[in-house]
Amino acid sequence: MKNIVEVKDLHVTFDTSAGKVHAVRGISFEVKKGEAIAIVGESGCGKSVTAKSIMRLLPSPQAKIDSGSILVNGEDVVKKSEKSMQKIRGNEVGMIFQDPMTSLNPTAKIGEQIAEGIMQHSKISKKQAIEKSIKMLELVGIPQPERRVNQYPHEFSGGMRQRVMIAIALACSPKLLIADEPTTALDVTIQAQILHLMKDLQMKTDTSIILITHDLGVVAEMCSRVVVMYAGEIVESGNVEDIFANPNHPYTKGLLKSVPRLDMDKNEKLSTITGTPPDLLDPPKGCSFFPRCEHAMKICADYKPEFEVVGQSQYSSCWLNHPLSKKRSTTV
Repeated sequence: MKNIVEVKDLHVTFDTSAGKVHAVRGISFEVKKGEAIAIVGESGCGKSVTAKSIMRLLPSPQAKIDSGSILVNGEDVVKKSEKSMQKIRGNEVGMIFQDPMTSLNPTAKIGEQIAEGIMQHSKISKKQAIEKSIKMLELVGIPQPERRVNQYPHEFSGGMRQRVMIAIALACSPKLLIADEPTTALDVTIQAQILHLMKDLQMKTDTSIILITHDLGVVAEMCSRVVVMYAGEIVESGNVEDIFANPNHPYTKGLLKSVPRLDMDKNEKLSTITGTPPDLLDPPKGCSFFPRCEHAMKICADYKPEFEVVGQSQYSSCWLNHPLSKKRSTTV
């Protein structure tokens, strides 16, 4: 099956007054046509920076892609000019941003905001673009779209605003949809509606999805494959069923243990991962998770583990997978 996106050895840094922050450190993954994958990890692990790198929308002038390639439909967007990227954004790759409260223009009507992207990529009149905007609002389940198209963002609830963001992202029928924490600011009932909507639209339009989230429950609902990031690196990847049933990396195990379960006793405390992520101004030379890992060995501090195949479609970067690891008795 054709790859819509191929990220290869991507490095992204931020130049700060304190030095260079290595936000993304050599990650590689791909997304196939019609596939939904999740990128998960705690705050600051590089998820959103990865997403914005694909769109070439890094958050500040100090941020830059140092090396690596990002192929969208076989073309490397890293080498594209800003003018070329304007043709790709919205047309080939759409993005749902994290906070619909701030992503929508409060002074423009909803219909105009959807029509803007349509008119940029299609040679049609404003009237035709507004008509398509009405159809997009109907597609994402907003009632009375003919009336709503002339309203402003403050007249919509949080869930409705997120539906508008999805309508904007899908207006030009992109082949890839990037959803950056699309349910963060919403209550649980609305979250479920938005996830159901995205899944339904994916099946109808055969759009590929990259879902950026820290919520593993969302991953189980939406995606077929998951990429686990820690400290700017990928530590484990595989099919959702394999990762949930048999997590391999100690960090993935920690994330899954911290998720509330229905069979938990009401007095039972949630498991936590002790310690803090490393300072990416000076990344560790060995395994990034080494200081927080209960299984850490001396080799973990000095040498970075390679990716090992640990299942039919599961890969993990951990020295515990090395054939000699069981013979090592010295731990830190």
